[in-house]
Amino acid sequence: MTTPQFGEALPGATYPDRPAAFAVIDREGLLALVEVERGQRGLVLDLPGGGIDAGETEADAAIRECGEEAGLVVRLDPEPFVRADHFFLHNDGVVRNTRGTFFTGRVAAEDPALKIEDDHTLVWIAPESALLRLDRESHVWALAVWLRLRARA
Repeated sequence: MTTPQFGEALPGATYPDRPAAFAVIDREGLLALVEVERGQRGLVLDLPGGGIDAGETEADAAIRECGEEAGLVVRLDPEPFVRADHFFLHNDGVVRNTRGTFFTGRVAAEDPALKIEDDHTLVWIAPESALLRLDRESHVWALAVWLRLRARA
């Protein structure tokens, strides 16, 4: 299966690849999302996740990011359920092609001490509302895939 590409590349811009991992975390029918300030675009909603650091696996990165952004200790399914790429302008003004890997997971615990990204706020939202409110089209697409997989299970 070909990995879909989302976002629109700005003319003349070079988008270096940035491997990233994200998690769809369901608790009692609601999804964990993070609200974050995106400069001129204002507050937006994303799935928890982010860049993969040197020496990390994709799953390790998604677990770490859930802690840093939302204060959640999560357990992930062993394999990602989908991949999607996205041309992305980060708050630091740098453009990247986010090479996203998406996992399904569950909350094992909440640990506010893990949360170090003060500009991220955890919110719990119904999946259908999340489809309409997520900022990145790659996240919307991944969530739609997740919903279809869940309905077929």
